[in-house]
Amino acid sequence: MEQARETLKDKWGMAVGVTFIYAIITIVVGSPDDIGPGLQILIEGPLMVGMALFFLSLNRKHEIAVSQLFAGFNDYIRSLAAYVIMTVFILLWSLLLIVPGVIAALAYSQTFFILADDKSIGARDAIRKSKAMMEGHKKKLFYLICRFLGWFLLGVLSLGIGFLWILPYMYVTMAKFYEEVSAPKQ
Repeated sequence: MEQARETLKDKWGMAVGVTFIYAIITIVVGSPDDIGPGLQILIEGPLMVGMALFFLSLNRKHEIAVSQLFAGFNDYIRSLAAYVIMTVFILLWSLLLIVPGVIAALAYSQTFFILADDKSIGARDAIRKSKAMMEGHKKKLFYLICRFLGWFLLGVLSLGIGFLWILPYMYVTMAKFYEEVSAPKQ
């Protein structure tokens, strides 16, 4: 988390801006009208790949741009397929009880980073790779996410405005986690 804060130094403006655009799109599309949920399914996967690409680039000190948020639409079918397959798997595991659903979500958590990092991998293969990558790391990720619970409470108390800074902080932390678990074992 400390490394994430250091990475965000002098980059907060761009990170908050991208997070704000992502939030506005998901709020507008997720509105409870007749087409909202269907439209949200259609755009959430590509946006998640774009968020992963932006924050991986930020983490790696590469050039960053708002346009990276929409990069998942360049490979729309792969991004959409990954989102739909992951959602179905997590929902099915959640039918057993909440805990298996949480474990499945942790296992598949690296999928969008993998898709952003490797343009040649398919949706199902990215999910499989995430599952394999997370073997022995799910507990560490769970604890890392738990460390953000206090920050989320602050975000709620700030009427949601604090999430504009909390979410970039969390995304960079998750990008650093991805870098750690995807590094070749020595």
